[in-house]
Amino acid sequence: MTIEKSAMNRRGFLGGALTGGAALGVASGLNLISTGAQAAAPMAGAPMAGAIRRKIGNFEVTALLDGYLSMGPELILGYDEEAASQLRKAAFIDTEALTGPVNAYLVNTGDKLVLIDAGTSDSLGPTVGHLGKALAAAGVTPEQIDAVLITHMHPDHLFGVLTPAGEKMFPNAELLLPEVDNAFWFDDGAMNAAPEQFKPFFLGARKSADAYKARQTLFNPGKEILPGITAKALPGHTPGHVGFVLESNGERLIIAADVVHTLLYQTHYPEWGIAFDIDPAQAVETRKKFFDEVATDRVMFAGAHIPFPGFGYLANEGEAYRFVAADWPYTF
Repeated sequence: MTIEKSAMNRRGFLGGALTGGAALGVASGLNLISTGAQAAAPMAGAPMAGAIRRKIGNFEVTALLDGYLSMGPELILGYDEEAASQLRKAAFIDTEALTGPVNAYLVNTGDKLVLIDAGTSDSLGPTVGHLGKALAAAGVTPEQIDAVLITHMHPDHLFGVLTPAGEKMFPNAELLLPEVDNAFWFDDGAMNAAPEQFKPFFLGARKSADAYKARQTLFNPGKEILPGITAKALPGHTPGHVGFVLESNGERLIIAADVVHTLLYQTHYPEWGIAFDIDPAQAVETRKKFFDEVATDRVMFAGAHIPFPGFGYLANEGEAYRFVAADWPYTF
């Protein structure tokens, strides 16, 4: 009896409170409306700057979103519409073109702030070129960057070392470039043999690199180029295309750059390439080898065009791979 009475008392109290609250709301409703207390906030009109940080051993690694590019079927080598449409349907994608992010990665080693790739600046249109906003969201200014490591010298990786006005974006940074890639983009014979639409890539790469001539280092893969950061050869997309292996306190992350462009397609069909691959056959060979490596070793990797923030793993499922996004870094 006591329990029943108590329960009824609670119900009566709650009912009375709700009734009283409702009456108060009705009585004061005109006043609330007139004072604007229930007015909707204005729409932001733009996405928030992309910056997500996680720990790799003692390193802090922050994914930075420069923006996005559209990748339609015409850019995909080996494309098969029937196979592609099945994958898009399963992924709830209604358009033929995939949206590909442009990611860069900031590494705080404890001694240095190191930026891996620099985005596009104003070279590829208004949907990209927002790395500065992402850096600001991460609480970092361009002046604080000690070194900029470049995976390859394409516009969406290198051209962001310059401002739209052509000034150095990172005035205190050393620029580190893969030696083989640098030789290719400064080769007049290669530029003259390239299709006309690709010649601005050569000119822009030279302009970007030359701006840092006073503080520039060329490196080759297979060596530790900064403490805890080793360059890894991943050729094909460009002749000197590299990734970076970060190792700290027993943990490892591979920044794989452009091994993957269309994650949805290439995990199922690694033999599909991208129109910007300079050596498509070698790019496919590199991708297959890399996929097997990270799946076998269960190592985390990140890519420049993997959906932001780009951290994840690959599971081998026989004839295809399954990408598993890395768990959200809830806390340090």
